[in-house]
Amino acid sequence: MPRSLKGRTIALAEARQLEELAQMLESEGATALRCPMVSILDAPDPAPVLAWLDELCADRFAYVILMTGEALRRLLHFAQREGRRDACIAALARTTSIARGPKPGQVLKEIGLTPTRVAPTPTTEGVIEIMRREPLQGQTVGVTLYGEPNPVLEQFLLSAGAYVHTVMPYIYAPATDDDRVADLIAQLDNGTVDVMLFTSSAQVDRLYEVAKQRGLHEALRNGLAHTRIAAVGPVLAEHLRQLGVKVDICPEQGFVMKNLVQHIKRTLAE
Repeated sequence: MPRSLKGRTIALAEARQLEELAQMLESEGATALRCPMVSILDAPDPAPVLAWLDELCADRFAYVILMTGEALRRLLHFAQREGRRDACIAALARTTSIARGPKPGQVLKEIGLTPTRVAPTPTTEGVIEIMRREPLQGQTVGVTLYGEPNPVLEQFLLSAGAYVHTVMPYIYAPATDDDRVADLIAQLDNGTVDVMLFTSSAQVDRLYEVAKQRGLHEALRNGLAHTRIAAVGPVLAEHLRQLGVKVDICPEQGFVMKNLVQHIKRTLAE
C-alpha cells in the first residue's frame, strides 16, 4: 500500500496524545517531529476543586457548563480519590449540563450520560448563545475553566442574574525545555518542516513565549509563514489567525486526531 505522506516532515506540538498522533502519521510514511509544548497537570491545590464538587453533589447547581472534556475527566479523578465518583455522576445526571462542544459530550457518554444542551459552536460565544435562552435569574451555575479565567462568560452569566461558581481542575505546564522549542523554531525558519500541527491554543502561546524570550520572533514569523499550518478545529484556527498566522488545514467538524490526519493527507496530495 502506498504511503501518502512519505518524505514529509510534520511537527507535533501535542503532548497528551503525542504517540498516538505520531504513529498515525508515521504509518503514512511521514517523519513525526515530536516537540510537545505543554503538559496538563491536576490543579496543585485540590481544596477549591473539592469544594466545587461538594456543591455539585449537594445539588446547588441548576446548570453545569462543561467547557472541555479534560476538565470533566479531571473532576471525576478528584472525586474518585475522595470516594465520591458515583455521587458526582448522579449529581451531574440531575442537573442541566451544557457542553461547549463534542469533547465534553464524549466524556459524559463514557459515564452513561448525555449533555442536556450542546453549544452550536464549540466556543464561549456558542455557550452564551445557548444560555441566553435559559431562565438564569437567581440560578447558580457551575462552570469548568481551563488554563485561565473566562471573564466574557462569567460577566454574561452575572449580568443575567446568575450566581457563578467556577472551578479549574487542571493547569498547563511546559512539556519540554526551551532549547528544544527554540530548535523547532529554527527548523521552521529553515523550511525543513512541511506541516506544523497544533491541537490547543496553549501550545501556540508557549511557542510564541519561547520565541519572545529568545529573540526569535522574526524567525518564528518567517517559519510559520512558509510552513503549512494545521489546527484541530475552528476555535484554535481563529486564535492563530489573530496572531497573524495563516491556517491551511482545519476540519470544520469532527475535531479528532484521525480526521485531522486525513485533512493533512488531502492537502499535501493536492
